[in-house]
Amino acid sequence: MDVLRPGDTCWRKARASRAAFLVDNEAYYTAVFEALRNARRSVFLLGWGFDPRARLFPDGFDGPDDPDEVGRILVAVSRARPDLEIRLLIWKSALPIAASQQFFPHRARSWFKDTNVQFVLDDQVPFGACHHQKVLVIDDTLAFCGGGDISVDRWDTPGHLEHDPRRIMPDQQHHPPRHEVMMMVDGAAAQALGDLSRERWRRVTREVLPAPEAVPIHDPWPAHIPAQLKDIEISLQRTEPEWAGREGVTEIRKLMIASIMEARSTIYLENQYFTCPLIAEAVSRRLGEPDGPEVVLISTGQSPSWFDQLTMDRARSNMLWRLRASDVFGRFRAWYPITPAGTKIIVHSKVTVIDDHLARVGSANLNNRSGGFDTEVELGVQAGCEADERAISALRDRLIGHFLGQTGEAVSKARQEWGGLIPAIDALNSEGRLSPILPMKQTPLGEIIATYHLGDPYNVTDSWRASRRRDLLYQEKHQRFMSH
Repeated sequence: MDVLRPGDTCWRKARASRAAFLVDNEAYYTAVFEALRNARRSVFLLGWGFDPRARLFPDGFDGPDDPDEVGRILVAVSRARPDLEIRLLIWKSALPIAASQQFFPHRARSWFKDTNVQFVLDDQVPFGACHHQKVLVIDDTLAFCGGGDISVDRWDTPGHLEHDPRRIMPDQQHHPPRHEVMMMVDGAAAQALGDLSRERWRRVTREVLPAPEAVPIHDPWPAHIPAQLKDIEISLQRTEPEWAGREGVTEIRKLMIASIMEARSTIYLENQYFTCPLIAEAVSRRLGEPDGPEVVLISTGQSPSWFDQLTMDRARSNMLWRLRASDVFGRFRAWYPITPAGTKIIVHSKVTVIDDHLARVGSANLNNRSGGFDTEVELGVQAGCEADERAISALRDRLIGHFLGQTGEAVSKARQEWGGLIPAIDALNSEGRLSPILPMKQTPLGEIIATYHLGDPYNVTDSWRASRRRDLLYQEKHQRFMSH
């Protein structure tokens, strides 16, 4: 299986001498802190959101002027190294969204006034769309990419404790447990993410930033993080809307469907949303095959915002009805994680693992807008040897295990003992830490919202024409699956 095709299912491929998966933001924020301290030439951050008050090492006591706030760390680093170029490019969020976040990131501009930190809000997207890419690039030699932003309600550990005093926000409230995954790469793969960041910067500021001519001698890779993959080819794939004279880019959507259709034994989907009919159709077709793959979806039990409950949760319900009807061989499960006390864990990660062969970590959700309306970026890695396969398998098993309160090794052993991923989860899920996501009974309003995917545009042409959305999805489904 080779589904990573530059110019089609991915943007480009680039090698990394090291790559690692960071599970939950305790690991990510710690790595960010060390990488910022190691930076010598440049720091580039792309984000959907950003709050300079976010603490990289929360201790359960939040007060004024905490030295571990990321905004203070960035200013301190810039003062210690005046030649270091620090650029933050964050989506200029709509006011209703900004209001729910105490008007950050807009208010972050005042944090960096009269400093060497360049903070820019980016509104270069169609009306209603957002910049959803989450990327941090250090010296063009180290980069992070995934589903996590740096904000005050994102930090958590893999334990996802019921009550963790470290999950405290500036208003002294505690946010619920939350799951994120990031991927860290070095080498040419990191520079490729630097290229993407410079292009984004050019579009909003008109400033052309040259690519670095030479790699710095200093290695910013965090010393405490071992490489899980070595000397590996990394793919980069994007979503960009067709807008302002630029053609649309749908590499992520193409790769998702291609990888589902090529899967042999296991499709593992970990995602905030599941509302895209094209992806559901691809999964449905595989479930109808007598010897098709197992499909496991891990998502949030209920979206935390009322708007997503109204739109995404209802559309997901229709997708689940479709897949349950297609699952004639009993190979599909959809679960949401909870703490031992029953609190729902917010699943915000965007991870896809196909067999032991392909792993993808990025910002894209399994909804319509992440495939053609918002901007997205993700990294992919395809196994080239047995060591790569073990690393990819270990990522999937570790993710499942941490939801169950088990180790990845326990999940691996259960898979071998019970003959598959789904029976392994059933065997290890004695405490009910993974609960089934069941389709909901739709109200008349809910049925309209789900049928027309309100709030979830397929691309720019249907963003304000919901009646056209069904036609576009039908045409795309017909064209894409005719050959299958």
